[in-house]
Amino acid sequence: MQLLLIADTHVPRRARTLPDEVWQLVDRVDVVVHAGDWVDGSLVDEVEARASRLVGVHGNNDGPDIRARLPEVASVELDGLRMGVVHETGPTPGREQRCDLAHPGLDVLVFGHSHIPWDTMTPRGMRLLNPGSPTDRRRQPHHTYLTAAVRRGALAEVTLHRL
Repeated sequence: MQLLLIADTHVPRRARTLPDEVWQLVDRVDVVVHAGDWVDGSLVDEVEARASRLVGVHGNNDGPDIRARLPEVASVELDGLRMGVVHETGPTPGREQRCDLAHPGLDVLVFGHSHIPWDTMTPRGMRLLNPGSPTDRRRQPHHTYLTAAVRRGALAEVTLHRL
């Protein structure tokens, strides 16, 4: 099972649309995971229409239309992998411990908000992933997103892509 992980797209404020490379993956992967800050509901519509499956949440920059459609926290099981998605996890110090307490029972938690790519393990062994942003790099040197594979309940081939 192939995954595309994105967050903080901020369309149309930071970009008119997603980069072509990201759209090509939306069309090809089995699951698109979006960790919030879509900004415009038309992007949700387009990703839903093109993706085989979307797992998404709303972020702090999403208005009432997106908040009505997408949860604050999503949890799914993908081929035995227990994955959660949330926009914000709080400040960097103590993140791993907070996430262990707030999201027990998950193998992976995908989050956004900071626009900073992140890949760590919590003390309990949950993997924390932030794909950065494919459209708003902020203080980062590159726009980014993640791809990954799920095989028999395990996350594999996690790759950070620079645009």
